[in-house]
Amino acid sequence: MASLKEVRNRITSVKSTQQITKAMKMVAAAKLRRAQDKIVQMRPYAMKMSEMLGNLGDNLSGSAAQKYFSAEESAKTLFVLVTSDRGLCGAFNSSLFKELRHRFEHGLKGEVAAGHIDLYCIGKKGRELMQRYGANVIAKHDGFFQAFSYGDCEKIANELMGLYSSGEYSKIYLVYNQFKNAATYLGQVEQWLPLVSTGMEGVQTVQADYIFEPGKAEILDELVPKSLRMSVYKAVLDSNASEHGARMTAMDSATENAQEMLRNLSIEYNKARQAAITTEILEIVGGAEALANG
Repeated sequence: MASLKEVRNRITSVKSTQQITKAMKMVAAAKLRRAQDKIVQMRPYAMKMSEMLGNLGDNLSGSAAQKYFSAEESAKTLFVLVTSDRGLCGAFNSSLFKELRHRFEHGLKGEVAAGHIDLYCIGKKGRELMQRYGANVIAKHDGFFQAFSYGDCEKIANELMGLYSSGEYSKIYLVYNQFKNAATYLGQVEQWLPLVSTGMEGVQTVQADYIFEPGKAEILDELVPKSLRMSVYKAVLDSNASEHGARMTAMDSATENAQEMLRNLSIEYNKARQAAITTEILEIVGGAEALANG
């Protein structure tokens, strides 16, 4: 059995850790509310834009945006992995890593062996996991979520569109966690390029007879790049909200576990204290008897 001093030190340590996890939970909850408002307000706009793109994408003749619907001759594929910059958020990062690793070791095993799979990492934790795995990371954005804006996502989207337009990659996928609620997020692997005329996954396009002004080609040339930038921004907002929800849940579980440890340590401390008192009484009684017999 541990000594009284050891148990007291453990109780103090667990209490200190519990205070930290409780504070981190409160901070994550505050950040979650702001991040949730952003993604909830932005989703209808992104979905409507994808619906419009699906309706307009059937006839691309005369449009410079046609290149985004048909891939160049290239065997290489790029995965854009969106994770967090910090840990302590449960399985938020590891679930995406496991999904990618499963794809690389099964469905894309040949492409990986041939060096035709590259990674573009947004977030420090995903980059660290994939580099330890041995993946080829062509770009990284560590510390991205400390202070990001639509302009930052726009720069990334423009860079990715340039890599696709140059023919370096024939397919580009977005890999991120989609926010559902504070306790739930779903890992997503979405094809970003080339585009398909049916629009965003899960969005039902409605065919309509539009009157185009100034013209269909001009509208597509403006709408397609904007839609691609918006989809990157949406993935980042989804990931950001999911991260705060995952961290809040993880810190709540850690706080409850610390409370359970404190209960067990209190019982252990009381047992050790009772044993020490009993030992002292026995020693006193034994000493008294020795003096009486002496």
